[in-house]
Amino acid sequence: MSDIVRGVKDLIKMHGKPVREVYLDSENSGLILPEALKEMINCYEAVGFGHPSITHKVGWESYEKLHVSTKIIADFIGASIDEIAHFHSGTEANNVAILGVAKANRNGRKKIVVSSIEHLSVIFPAEELQKHGYSLVKVPVDSEGFVDVDVLSDVIDDDTLLVSIAAVNHEIGTVQDIKGLVEVVKDKSSEVIFHTDAADALGKVEFDVGKLGVDLATFSSHKVYGPKGAGALYIREGVKVEPIIFGQLSTQRLWPGIENVPAIAGFAKALEVMRNNFDEYTSKMRFLRDKLIDGILESIDDVILNGPRGDRRAPDNVNVSFLYCEGEAITVELSTRGIYVSSGSACTSRILEPSHVLLAIGRKYEEAHGSILMKVTPMHNADDIEYALVQLREAISRIRSISPIKRGV
Repeated sequence: MSDIVRGVKDLIKMHGKPVREVYLDSENSGLILPEALKEMINCYEAVGFGHPSITHKVGWESYEKLHVSTKIIADFIGASIDEIAHFHSGTEANNVAILGVAKANRNGRKKIVVSSIEHLSVIFPAEELQKHGYSLVKVPVDSEGFVDVDVLSDVIDDDTLLVSIAAVNHEIGTVQDIKGLVEVVKDKSSEVIFHTDAADALGKVEFDVGKLGVDLATFSSHKVYGPKGAGALYIREGVKVEPIIFGQLSTQRLWPGIENVPAIAGFAKALEVMRNNFDEYTSKMRFLRDKLIDGILESIDDVILNGPRGDRRAPDNVNVSFLYCEGEAITVELSTRGIYVSSGSACTSRILEPSHVLLAIGRKYEEAHGSILMKVTPMHNADDIEYALVQLREAISRIRSISPIKRGV
């Protein structure tokens, strides 16, 4: 056993088993709906475990399962089945959307435009293109995370190839007016390709690719309480995208290797459940979200809510900065109490860098470092939130009592 594994085992042992556990970290890795898990197990045990491009009974069964699942995903977003490409994560899909468009469209356009609060799986590939002669513009946002429409309009010109703006921000839950932003971009230059990272929009807000007018849209299974290992990219018919990695192809042109049919089937089943219960689930999440936000703001001093309120915020998202506290200390303290959250952004938590999203909306470094991201789900209830609020109050009080960071210092 390696020292690292031994150390982790010791850490888990010292942590102990809390009397109650409430998992609020679906941003990073989520709870899975029972129906989605059952669908995956059925694939491994019965139909769907084979290679979907192999010409025998098990292969044909897997291909049928893949086809049916793809149709469910396509129908959910108002697309055709031929407009869906499968990947193993939203990160893969975002990379293909950015890099694959640049590779496919050799029309001389060399400008990429993103918002300053995009997921790093959009920002990093966009920055990579700068090494190959592309220019990158990061459009600023206001204090609630809404894109500055005037700046966006000003930067669009005949050199612009791609605009990428998330439908819902993954950290602060800001719900952008994607339809309006698409119109602004297309009015300036109809040839610009518009991509949206819709991973945090799917199943949480109404999302129809036809009504919104987007050219590309990214999705992730675990964000809708399906399994990890499945992501998808909507590619409007006629939009050119090229692969960025190579190998033996199965049924997918843009990503080589064997499709993860059980995960894709679980993804589709999760979407079916979300579609059939959309109003009930989103209403429940909004209630739990507001209960958690209001409970924190009313009972804990020196707190800042990050992102908007009401319908302009995703129904599951709660992001709060606790002043005079370090986010990492809060996550550890809450973990011992059975409350599992994340500090700052998921992508930067291990290197203790402040969230670029919070900095972009005007938070100071110390405010960003004290931020906690929580996401409620349809599987939570009011008692879970009440328990979380009690533990939060006690945890913040304890941390502040021993923290060298004091008010006015």
